[in-house]
Amino acid sequence: MENRYAPRKRSEPTQAKLRSAISNGSRLLDDVDGRSAWARRLRDLVEDHTVQLGSDANVTEAERRLIRRAAMLTLQSETMERRWATEADGEASTKQLEVYQRTSNSLRRLLESLGLRRRPRDVTPPTLERYATLALSAEVAE
Repeated sequence: MENRYAPRKRSEPTQAKLRSAISNGSRLLDDVDGRSAWARRLRDLVEDHTVQLGSDANVTEAERRLIRRAAMLTLQSETMERRWATEADGEASTKQLEVYQRTSNSLRRLLESLGLRRRPRDVTPPTLERYATLALSAEVAE
């Protein structure tokens, strides 16, 4: 018969148990309800940026920190935009515009360091043959 009062054998703690909830990814911020619309949007932005860089397995810890900062700046920009649209009829003070501009510039620099790049777009006008082909295909579709 097994002695139920005998000392238990301690299991080795896992890496996830040794790290904080923020470090292991189970929480975005300390003491913030992760179910709020704000927290869900932040989590979505972090996920979107992470996927664009090739999934969680391909992102370094430094990139992960930059992604969080970029997501937070995006969220703050969206909050300012929503406030202006709903409370101020689209009006912003000079100080608010200055903060918005600095936020936007910081966000752009963060995204560039994560790999954001300009993609040139072909703006060459179509040839007459190409235009005729497009017009014909539009007529057939109707």
